[in-house]
Amino acid sequence: MRVSKEVAEAIVRRKPVVALESTIIAHGMPYPRNLETAKALESAVREEGAVPATIAVVDGEPVVGLSEDELLAIATRKDVMKLSRRDLPIAVGLGKWGATTVSATIILAAKAGIEVFATGGIGGVHRGAEDTFDISRDLPELGENDITVVSSGVKAILDLPKTLEVLETEGVTVLSYQAPHLADFYSQDSGLPVDYVARTPEEIARIVLARRGLSIKGAILVSNPCPPELALPREKIDPVIEQALEEAEKEGIHGKASTPYLLAKIVELSGGESLEANVALAVNNARLGAKIAVALSMLKEEGE
Repeated sequence: MRVSKEVAEAIVRRKPVVALESTIIAHGMPYPRNLETAKALESAVREEGAVPATIAVVDGEPVVGLSEDELLAIATRKDVMKLSRRDLPIAVGLGKWGATTVSATIILAAKAGIEVFATGGIGGVHRGAEDTFDISRDLPELGENDITVVSSGVKAILDLPKTLEVLETEGVTVLSYQAPHLADFYSQDSGLPVDYVARTPEEIARIVLARRGLSIKGAILVSNPCPPELALPREKIDPVIEQALEEAEKEGIHGKASTPYLLAKIVELSGGESLEANVALAVNNARLGAKIAVALSMLKEEGE
């Protein structure tokens, strides 16, 4: 695994670092908006005083902290694999390019010693999972790794109540940042409960340190709503999601192809509004992730 010089130095010096996934670049948005978003995510992290570490596999080598040229390649190449845990050995063993999903990003970030990861929305339990057993690897990955993940809840195409049940089974602490309920991805409020509503990044950092102090394995998931000015009302976006799901079923889209297909279809059906919301929430999450990483770093220094 190659860790960029900037990221490696920050980790050694115990400075705040925020991991960022690359599937949002390769499979979540069209070019050039994907590259613009990747750069906006990194800029948001830097503006809050932390170091960004976008993660991917480059010619079979896991890379933590992509260069500008590598970001461009991930955004434009047509042969970039979508990598979950099970796919990493294939990409590495055969020298492929790959964009990391939430689960693969968690694995590589943890190996590098990064404590905070910001993404758009995590994967979860798919609708109809009682028949298909389609449950994202993201959920057990959260249960197995000590990392703090900031997201706008789970992707809107999923079954949110069932996802929360699985997160509970995995022992993942679910916090909300300044909002009463779990975020609803494109919309702000799912109406679903969380374990605690945190008011400040420092409060989240204290909970993170307490969990580690208790030697409780697993992640803390921080739900952060989409900025209100670009959030889409549920009565507007829910019919769009339902139509996209129906079209995916008709076309026989299943498995790892589902999420990229559905997100693209929702962008089409919403006239691009969902893309604007997706970009806004991802950047907002990167910014909060950096604030939490900074608060963690400061609390550790105070405790030394």
